[in-house]
Amino acid sequence: MKLRFSPNPTIIPSLPSTVSVIIPHFTPLPNPSFSNNFTTSGLSCAGRKNLVLRAQNLGYKGEQQLIDLMDSEKEAVELNRNLYPNIEPYSSGFLKVSDIHTIYWEQSGNPNGHPVVFLHGGPGGGTAPSNRRFFDPDFYRIILFDQRGAGKSTPHACLEENKTWDLVDDIEKLREHLEIPEWQVFGGSWGSTLALAYSQSHPDKVTGMVLRGIFLLRKKEIDWFYEGGAAAIYPDAWEPFRDLIPENERESFIDAYHKRLNSNDMETQYAAARAWTKWEMMTAHLLPNEEIIKKGDDDNFSLAFARIENHYFVNQGFFPTDSFLLDNVDKIRHINTTIVQGRYDVCCPMMSAWDLHKAWPEADLKVVPNAGHSANEPGIAEELVAANEMLKKSIKKNVL
Repeated sequence: MKLRFSPNPTIIPSLPSTVSVIIPHFTPLPNPSFSNNFTTSGLSCAGRKNLVLRAQNLGYKGEQQLIDLMDSEKEAVELNRNLYPNIEPYSSGFLKVSDIHTIYWEQSGNPNGHPVVFLHGGPGGGTAPSNRRFFDPDFYRIILFDQRGAGKSTPHACLEENKTWDLVDDIEKLREHLEIPEWQVFGGSWGSTLALAYSQSHPDKVTGMVLRGIFLLRKKEIDWFYEGGAAAIYPDAWEPFRDLIPENERESFIDAYHKRLNSNDMETQYAAARAWTKWEMMTAHLLPNEEIIKKGDDDNFSLAFARIENHYFVNQGFFPTDSFLLDNVDKIRHINTTIVQGRYDVCCPMMSAWDLHKAWPEADLKVVPNAGHSANEPGIAEELVAANEMLKKSIKKNVL
C-alpha cells in the first residue's frame, strides 16, 4: 500500500492506496494525530514523527522511504494547476468516416508536441474552445474532434451508424489521418466511457489517460439519473423533466423520451430535447451555472445532445454486458492514468469512479470534495490540469 500525499494540502491517510482526497486550505485536518503545522512543503518535528509512525504501521520500513515519498509529492504540489490561456487552432478539417458521417477535427498547441486527444461528453455534447485550456500548448499537440452527429460534425443529430464501436473506429481513423503513432487520451463523463472503450480496444496506441466523472454506462447509473434517483437531490429540476411525460408512461423515462426524441413531429422532438438537456445542465454543477443551463434553450445543441444520449442509453451503450468496461481493465492496467472525481457529482455519482478504482488500483484517484460533475468547476479543472502536468513530467523524464 502506498501512502499518497495529495496537493492542496493534505489527505486522509486511512484511505486505500492511490486515493487522494483534496482538502481545501481552510478545512481543519481530519485526524488529530497529524500536526497542526502540516503543510505541503514539510512537517514540524512532532508531526513528522507521527507521520513516520503511521507510515510504518501501514507497512513502511523506514523514515527514508517516507521522505522519498514526500519529495515526490512535493513535485506534485509545485505543478501548474491553472487553466492555460485561450488559443486558436493551427489546423482543422473534416474527415469522412463512413458513407453517412463526416467528423470535424482541429489541432492546436505545438505541432511537434506530444499528441493528446480530447474526447467530449454526452454523447452528443460536442467540443468547445475552452477544452483546449487543460493542456500546456507549448508541450502538447492538442486534438479535438466532434463525435458523430455532434457539434460541427454532419449529419447533425444523426443516429444511424452511430454506436460506441463506430466512435472507437473513428478515433483510430483520425489518429491515422493525422499520422500520429500513439497519443494521450483525455475524457470526462461519456468521454471517460469512450476513453475506456478505446484504450481497451487499442492499448498499444495510448501513452497515458486522464479521466473525469467516471461513467461506466451500467443500468444502475442510468436508473439513478433518469429514473428518479437524482430527483431526491434536485426535485425542482426533476419535475419539468418528469412532467413532460404522461403518468401512464413513467415506468421508463428513457423509453418515453426515446419515443418523443424520434417522433416524426420536429416540435415534439425539440420539446423533449429541451427538457432532457435542461435536466442535465441543472445538475452538472455543485453550484448552479446559469450559462450552462441556458444551453437547454438552444434547440440545435439540445437536439443532438438529447437524441444521441438517449440513443446510447436505451441501447446500454452498445456494450455486450453491463460490467464490460470493468471486466476488461486488465487490458489497460499498465497505462499511466489519473481519475478525477467530484465528490458531489450527481450526473455520474462517485460509486462508478470507486468501482473503477477498486478494479484498477494502479490508477490514481483524485477526489475533489467541493465539486460536482463539470470539468469547469474550479477544483476539478485544477486537478485535470495537474494530471496532464504529471503526465508531461513523466514523458519528459522518459525522453531524457
